[in-house]
Amino acid sequence: MSTKPEPAPLLIACALGIEHLALRSGDRSGFDGPLTVLRTGMGPRAAELSLDRALAGPALREAAVLATGFCAGLAPGMHPGDLVVAEETRDTRGSTPCVGTELLVKELVRAVPGRTVHTGPLTGSDHVVRGHERSDLFATGAIAVDMESAATLHSAVRAGPRPVAAVRVVVDAPEHELVRIGTVRGGISAFRVLRAILPAFFEWHRSLLLPRR
Repeated sequence: MSTKPEPAPLLIACALGIEHLALRSGDRSGFDGPLTVLRTGMGPRAAELSLDRALAGPALREAAVLATGFCAGLAPGMHPGDLVVAEETRDTRGSTPCVGTELLVKELVRAVPGRTVHTGPLTGSDHVVRGHERSDLFATGAIAVDMESAATLHSAVRAGPRPVAAVRVVVDAPEHELVRIGTVRGGISAFRVLRAILPAFFEWHRSLLLPRR
């Protein structure tokens, strides 16, 4: 009889319905463990409350957590459909280091060849960032901003030690600002990229070797 432990669960968190749709419609054939795709709702407070509830239950108490969805790029030269792998997430409470970033970069390049993958700090905001705010945040060293990743990872590690990561798809950038996601070319491109990168998340989870206790 096999004594191989069951893998720890993977919780993938996103905020928006369109992000959830992309993740739900992606290819899951390469995953063999417990998987939850959680729509948290928009904003840091919603993300924090949603993670607190999810991780309080026994099924997800030891889950690895990956925050994903769309983001605003801060660095000049970024384009919609580019990928951001956070080395850490930041908000007013400090920073949360991410795990397995090199592996994620490698697997994302494999999953969506031709897409640029950026690495660096991912900062949080409680509102959509526009205009001069973008350059101000870039001056802090951050390469991208979104409203949920920092809160998601902060809540995850507060609930107990676990691997965490954040991967975001650029939906607008300094030279490519959007007004409405999904109605313009950049939003459609980002949706397709997000749907295609699930296999990279699964390889990240597989590499963690986190048996369930």
